[in-house]
Amino acid sequence: MIKELVIDVAADEIDIALLEHKRLVELSKEKSDPKFSVGDIYLGKVRKIMPGLNAAFVDVGYEKDAFLHYLDLGPQFRSLQRFLESNLNRKSKPLTMQRFKREKDIDKNGKIEDVLKAGQYVLVQIAKEPISTKGPRLTSEIAIAGRNMVLMPFNDKVSVSQKIKSEEERKRLRTLLQSIRPSNYGLIVRTVAESKMVKVLDEELRGLVKKWELAMERVRGKNPPALIVSEISRTAAILRDILNVSFNNIYVNDESAYREIREYINTIAPEKEKIVSLYDGTPPIFEKFGIEKQIKTSFGKTVSFKSGAYLIIEHTEALHVIDVNSGNRSKSVNNQETNALEVNLAAVDEIARQLRLRDMGGIIVIDFIDMHAQENKTKVFERMKQAMEGDRTKHSILPLSRFGLMQITRQRVRPEMEINTREMCPTCGGTGEISPSIVFVDRIEQSLAELVEKKKIKKVTLRIHPYIAAYVQKGWFKSPVRKWKKDTGCKISVEAVSSYDFLAYRFFDADGKEITLN
Repeated sequence: MIKELVIDVAADEIDIALLEHKRLVELSKEKSDPKFSVGDIYLGKVRKIMPGLNAAFVDVGYEKDAFLHYLDLGPQFRSLQRFLESNLNRKSKPLTMQRFKREKDIDKNGKIEDVLKAGQYVLVQIAKEPISTKGPRLTSEIAIAGRNMVLMPFNDKVSVSQKIKSEEERKRLRTLLQSIRPSNYGLIVRTVAESKMVKVLDEELRGLVKKWELAMERVRGKNPPALIVSEISRTAAILRDILNVSFNNIYVNDESAYREIREYINTIAPEKEKIVSLYDGTPPIFEKFGIEKQIKTSFGKTVSFKSGAYLIIEHTEALHVIDVNSGNRSKSVNNQETNALEVNLAAVDEIARQLRLRDMGGIIVIDFIDMHAQENKTKVFERMKQAMEGDRTKHSILPLSRFGLMQITRQRVRPEMEINTREMCPTCGGTGEISPSIVFVDRIEQSLAELVEKKKIKKVTLRIHPYIAAYVQKGWFKSPVRKWKKDTGCKISVEAVSSYDFLAYRFFDADGKEITLN
């Protein structure tokens, strides 16, 4: 399988696309300063105890109080709480984990009011980001993730990923990490740790322990709500979790990110360092690799996938519904059952891709085309399990019901990826009326002159449709672009973007940030 990463670094956002055989299967968009991301650790204050829910609402600085259920406190909550209080009140060097004596685990069937009270300070970690009208979901079972392992303070177990099939390797890793694990720490060994040497694992373990110790030092003198440990950015977390030597190419348009990725690849597989390439071409990087077009065709209510067949994807507060339609299939099949099976099998591959691409979580109900043979229903079910093997998010799949419905649950920890593929007409601005096309180039010139005058810009990039780009650059001495440069004294470069509407145009600065008159 050909796997490629394409990373678009802009001034205010980082986009990362995962391609498999040139098809977009995962897309992450992240602001440069994300808040309340999964993995962030906060010092919070209990605002309200809800005995009926067996939960508490905690102030972590979000506009709505975060939700902490009793079952998310973790068995070692009393140990965490006493350790936190000791360090909050401690003026000298913070208490170390090695010298700390753990408390008795809380009762798994206990009550929230037995362990928490309003006004109490608690150390919590974001388990789910704010979604829709809900605030963040919290846990007090702290986990600090690394590439090869996850550190669990106040635990004493070493668990090994079930995806490591070799029992001998699982035993080796468990024995190895038991021998180097500091007291009062537990570990979850990740799949990528398979075959790793003790030196690599020991260095990472020491780094995770140091991260926890520094967090406890930051707690002193803090008043809630306060961010104690910021998880690495979502983009960096994706790179940490999926970046490995199986990639064929990695393209990035930012020199700083390019150096960081090369250094990281060099630590895990020096011979693969050459797969990282710095892109500095003229078209935007997503345009160059065909990602922009795939985004436009893959998001939206209707998604076509094969021979006229298509999906209709609807979203509600409670669940997602996907309807499979055969459409105007050009391929003639005499047997309706065979036709239904072919469309359903093709739909499975596209649905598995859509779940990853949109990061759809919660309950997903799929209405396949009716099939009568149980054998065919089984084929669709097995194909779905196979197609979802590459999905790193926890999920569960049920066989087709008697009504032809398949139910999937997929872990939801952040809002679903939403991209509006419908755009306001850039020519008429939604009014339904346009100015004469003969004055379009004059309008660009007028906007440029106004930008230069008001913003004092010396260098600008004009992005327009390829046909318009060809026109404004036609002729060396008498081209419109040359005239604009002379009239405004501004250095102008033109980029052709095929995804733009025919009469759309935008100006960008040297950092790739759009310039507007607003």
